[in-house]
Amino acid sequence: MSETQPTAAMADERIKQRSRLREAMIRPELGGIVGTIAVFTFFMLFAFDSGMFNSQGIMNWSQVSAQFMIIAVGACLLMIAGEFDLSVGSMIGFAGMMIAIFSVTLGWPVWMSILITFAICIALGAVNGFIVIRTGLPSFIVTLAFLFILRGFTIYFPQTIERKTIIGGIKDVAEGDWLAPVFGGKLFPGLFNWFGEIGIVDTFERGTRAGQPVVDGLPMLIVWALLLVVFGHVLLTKTRFGNWIYAAGGDAEAARNSGVPVARVKILMFMFTAFCATVFATCQVMEFGSAGADRGLLKEFEAIIAVVIGGALLTGGYGSVIGAALGALIFGVVQQGLFFAGVESSLFRVFLGVILLGAVILNTYIRRIITGEK
Repeated sequence: MSETQPTAAMADERIKQRSRLREAMIRPELGGIVGTIAVFTFFMLFAFDSGMFNSQGIMNWSQVSAQFMIIAVGACLLMIAGEFDLSVGSMIGFAGMMIAIFSVTLGWPVWMSILITFAICIALGAVNGFIVIRTGLPSFIVTLAFLFILRGFTIYFPQTIERKTIIGGIKDVAEGDWLAPVFGGKLFPGLFNWFGEIGIVDTFERGTRAGQPVVDGLPMLIVWALLLVVFGHVLLTKTRFGNWIYAAGGDAEAARNSGVPVARVKILMFMFTAFCATVFATCQVMEFGSAGADRGLLKEFEAIIAVVIGGALLTGGYGSVIGAALGALIFGVVQQGLFFAGVESSLFRVFLGVILLGAVILNTYIRRIITGEK
């Protein structure tokens, strides 16, 4: 009896029960949920009658949020794996410019231009990851170098070939292409026409489009954002590879000793981040019908901010794709909401900084709960 009692006591010591409140407090999505509720409450009070919550207003901030969401998913998984990619913004500009040069300047089919651009950008993401793994350099430094390299090529190529830094005409060459609508089309136009007829969606009151719905379909930008969020969430929470991502970011050495292919996980996450940036760029090019050398500026920081607001730790090993999506939603709603509320647009950065600071403080508190630090 005396020998079994210590064993039982040790087992009981290792099994600690947590209250439901404590479990909820350490959820990575907590900051994103609180922030989302606060932001929507604020704009419901101060911008409800401004048009922000009518059909067109909802579509405006939904599209802006979707942009942030696409790149936030890639940034989130990479940060959970313990790495950063500061070349995301430059990758967006580079990918858009490559599509424009291939399709407009060289005359290649748009579908071929898109697929080759994806292959190039994903390969560059792999190079990023390979250099980080083989050299042991911080990903912050390696991807900062690629930020300048890709931005330089994005400016150099069109200036050398076209003598300008903006290439248009993409919508013309994309006419009838089978792949272009996957990034620049709209889904369910008939459904939205019906919504207009029954009054769910606002309709135009005058002009040539009188009686037609203001929102005539679901943009593929939003569809891509939702698909990537679902894919990222399932990958992270329902698969063995998702466990590997957490392990690689939490303690890479312990993960290696446990048989986790840390190098492969991190390189694949760099590739996925490049894929998300290229999706963003392709949707943007198809929407505007042009590519510009300045596209994607500061997007890498906006993606990281959305992920941090969504509850991910900068130290890796902790985070949530749903939280990152909520962070992106907050980003888009605030950016558009300040305009609807009649607030000076320059205050957007102030508002964002306050939210970011609050999220970091909350995340630090959560980390201390998890690790037991004081």
